[in-house]
Amino acid sequence: MIEGRTVPDVPVAWDPWEFQALCVEAFVASWQARGFSPVTVGNDIGLLERTLKALGRPAWGVTPEDVDRVVGGLAVDGRAPSTRRGYVQIFKGFHRFLQARKAAEIEAAFGGRLVCPVDEFNASRHVGDDSPALLPPPTPERVEEFFVFLKARIATARKYAPAARDYALFRTLYHAGLRSVEASRLDRPDVHFTRGPFGKLHVRFGKGAHTSGPRPRWVPMLDHLDLVLRWFLDDVRGKFPDSPALFADESGGHLHQGTVRNRLRYLMELEGRPAADRFSPHALRRACATHNYERGVDLVAIQQMLGHWTVSSTMRYVRPSATFIEDAYRRAVTSTLGELTGEDPTP
Repeated sequence: MIEGRTVPDVPVAWDPWEFQALCVEAFVASWQARGFSPVTVGNDIGLLERTLKALGRPAWGVTPEDVDRVVGGLAVDGRAPSTRRGYVQIFKGFHRFLQARKAAEIEAAFGGRLVCPVDEFNASRHVGDDSPALLPPPTPERVEEFFVFLKARIATARKYAPAARDYALFRTLYHAGLRSVEASRLDRPDVHFTRGPFGKLHVRFGKGAHTSGPRPRWVPMLDHLDLVLRWFLDDVRGKFPDSPALFADESGGHLHQGTVRNRLRYLMELEGRPAADRFSPHALRRACATHNYERGVDLVAIQQMLGHWTVSSTMRYVRPSATFIEDAYRRAVTSTLGELTGEDPTP
């Protein structure tokens, strides 16, 4: 007996790799039963297989040292924090499945108890190299300077269309607060100019919780982003090959999110600013959250705009300026004086 259960009928000499392969098939079947999209299932299968191969032993025999070795190796190879976190998370999910569905069989066939080797010392934190906990987002002035540079470059670039596309793309990342992968997967029909007072983008491939599949949302085109995208669709998009993609590459396909990051790095090198003035695509998303919060936009509205599950996630993105308290005080005092005197507080 094992914890009040009868010992399951399993082969005496079951091959551990063969048994693990069957467990993976059952794990995948559970995703499909919960209705995850084929794209999500396919991506996660590949990630799980790479993780198990890197660990080099069946999941029930993996030790904390194995996890340290794999994650440390990814770090040495220069893999992004999000990639390292993905390896850890997919393994934790598979291990939880084994504990819930296969523990008795594993104990009977291979001995030992299932104890997850991911602990507080090797669990990946949801903090990247450019996390809001470490680096502030670019200021509104810095972002505007960068857009001025991009706009001026359109007239002098060797190829007009890619330069104009870059301008519209990075304006979209900033004003709509999109992730680079979300922007890169937008199609032209996702731009709805007549929806709401400002027009909206239909972000069909918004990031969801792990293994939950895409989480769509509608994002308003604030700060005249609608005008930028009207210009882009009318004057620029037709210079690329015809396809549904909004921000297309020179073959007409969707830009890859890695290309978005590389383009931004290349453009900031052309701009010639010091390294301290440079930022990532994700920093533009954090700048969107911070600058809207500083302007008085409700935090829940920013949460919905960014597609976060909780307000606490949004708060991690908000990094007010050093004078935020003083600026808020001045606005409050000015508004109060205006109400008392009957004068318009705006200059």
